[in-house]
This record gives sequence, structure tokens and C-alpha cells, in this order.
Amino acid sequence: MSTQLRVEKLQELIKQEMSKMLLREIKDPRIGFVTVTDVEVTGDLREAKIYVSIMGGEEQIQSSLEGLKSALGFIRREIGRRIRLRFTPEISFALDNSLDYGEHIQKILLKIEKERDSVDNNVTGGGGETAGG
Repeated sequence: MSTQLRVEKLQELIKQEMSKMLLREIKDPRIGFVTVTDVEVTGDLREAKIYVSIMGGEEQIQSSLEGLKSALGFIRREIGRRIRLRFTPEISFALDNSLDYGEHIQKILLKIEKERDSVDNNVTGGGGETAGG
């Protein structure tokens, strides 16, 4: 259990430090609006996969991923320095599409709600008309 707790703490620390670096230190113009959504570290603490969400079109997403990959050495060195691990994990990035998926689901729900309101208004007589007037 203590190993799992250590992994979870390390994941949270990497997420915090990576977010700080994106906000203040990594100045690559290719990197657009990037948010760290999650970090997965293997049980032996040798590998870390950082999940990022990137706003923009496909071209902006690819450009941002290229910028992140070019900064991997700096990122790994800084994480090792800030967290002070005996061994700094190998870092990789993965695109997290869950925010896009959530937005897609939200649009579907809003569409269903509008359709339901439209049907309700038609059933009750066209919305807003009063009897006897």
C-alpha cells in the first residue's frame, strides 16, 4: 500500500510541477494553450506519462505536441531537480481528448433539452397563450 501511496504522491507532484513549467518557464512559441490533465507513473517509478489537453485545431495540437517533445530534456531535468528523486522517470506525453468528449456530450444534452422544450410547447398549446382572451 505504501508503494501505491508513493506513486500517487509522485503523480500529483509531477502534475503540479509540469503545470508550473508550462505557465511560467517553457517559452516555446509552438506550445499553445496546454493543460496537464493527468499523470500516470509506473509502479517502479521509471516511466511517467503526462496527459495533456490542448485547445485549438489539429495543426495547433500537433505543433504544441512537437514543442513539448522538444522540451522533454528540460522538463525531465527540472522535475528531477524539483522533486529530488534518486531516479527521474522517463517522460512521455499523451493527448487527452476527454475534455473534447465532455464538450461533445454537453452539446448533445443541450440539443436534447431544446428538442424536449419544443415538444412540450407544442403539446401545451404553443407557449404563452392564455385561455379566454
